[in-house]
Amino acid sequence: MRRRLILLLVLAALLVVVAAAVPAGAAKPPKCTTIQSRLLLDSAGNVITTGYDKWGYNYQAHMFNGFCGNYSRPPVPVTESDSLSMKWNDAWLSNQDCTGDLTLDRHCGFASYIGSGAWLTNHMSGRYDMAGEICHWTYFVKIVAVPASATLTSGVWYGADGTEIGPAIWGEFAIIQEVFNDPCTGDHGLLYKSPFGPGFGHFAP
Repeated sequence: MRRRLILLLVLAALLVVVAAAVPAGAAKPPKCTTIQSRLLLDSAGNVITTGYDKWGYNYQAHMFNGFCGNYSRPPVPVTESDSLSMKWNDAWLSNQDCTGDLTLDRHCGFASYIGSGAWLTNHMSGRYDMAGEICHWTYFVKIVAVPASATLTSGVWYGADGTEIGPAIWGEFAIIQEVFNDPCTGDHGLLYKSPFGPGFGHFAP
């Protein structure tokens, strides 16, 4: 599906900010630097600020709202394209630095995303012309870091009891829900729902 191929590119958006994990087993909570300090930097060396930036990222609020074409933060932001809304939790990408490298932390003390409880949602929408008719489509997906007890078989993650979690994406993650609607093509409704459970609470560390 063309929209899903676009999604796979869009979901890489959060990788723009280079970050590091909080070391596990620390004797006491480290002193953390917040975005409000104006000391935290993105991968290009720019200061990260509160509120929405010119591309549509709000790192303080764990969200992005803007055009799909701005997910990679191009030098000149686009002014039109399909729309994208992303939300994530602190384990996916924190809004502070507790490691001292002045970049936003990821996966909250875990060596990798596996078992961290990290999650991301994407909601895309757009329109196109079909024989003079303007068609509107929407796509929604939930992605989670798989539990430490999960196993990968033939591109699908499974829980410790053998229950299917969902299709693998980016190695350490699984898709747990997909919804697509396009009245012009007749495509609508649920594309996938994880038998393990589509709620984020199932994957908390």
